Formats: sequence, C-alpha cells, structure tokens
Amino acid sequence: MSAVANPATVAECLRVGTGFSQGDRNWIAEQFATLDARLASFHADATELEVSVKDREARGQKVTLECWIAGRQKIVTTSAELDLHAALNDVRDDLRRRLNDAKTRQEPRHNKHLRDVGQPQVDLDPAEDAEALPAADPSRTDAETA
Repeated sequence: MSAVANPATVAECLRVGTGFSQGDRNWIAEQFATLDARLASFHADATELEVSVKDREARGQKVTLECWIAGRQKIVTTSAELDLHAALNDVRDDLRRRLNDAKTRQEPRHNKHLRDVGQPQVDLDPAEDAEALPAADPSRTDAETA
C-alpha cells in the first residue's frame, strides 16, 4: 500500500449539518478522532464527512453520519439512540466497520497478485520431451479416460 501525501482526518473532513452548530463541531471531531486511523489511507481532498441530527434531544432523535470518498459508494450510518453522545458513538463505530468491510472487499485475498503472475515456461526440444517427462503409468487411469 502506498502512503497518501495528504491523509484524511476527521478534523479536516468533518462538516456539521442540520441540528448541530459550528460550536458543536470540535466536540464531535474529538468523539470521532478514532476514525483518523481508518481515514488515513484516503486523500483528504477526496474525503468528506457530514454529521446531522433530526429532532435533537427529542424522543425521535436520529443522528446521521455520511461519508463520501472519491471512487467509492457513499456510506450512510444512522442511530436512533436517545442519548446524543451514545448516538454519535454508534454512528462512528458503524462507519468504522463499514470502512473496514469496504477495504477488505477491495483488497486481494491470499496474495492474489502472486497467483496472477505466471510461472516461467521452459522451452523443451521435442526430442528431449520424451526423456524429460516421466513415462506414464498404464495402471493409472483418469476419470476422463476411463
């Protein structure tokens, strides 16, 4: 994995939406600081986060965290927790899980790049082929030949 010249951080990419004021932004950025490690593999210029709350401190409160990363699908996480602090932690943790899942889906499994590289072919002289290859055992038959 190559290092990103300008890694994304919550402090740099976070916008506050409906239901929050700019005064809430620093407090929310502190709550979301644990996302920095996950966001660091993306460019800050291509990453945006927006948090909003509907019906703040009311019974039907709903916190939404949206994440846009260039070249990927938008990720939306929501929480209906009654406590605002708990709701923010809930959407943060859900976003971290989804980012981890998305990254896992995009990375090759079991060093796939090693399997994609072909093995070198050895050019054999047809006269040497009979000598180089072991003789076939007539007592063994494959399912296709039987």
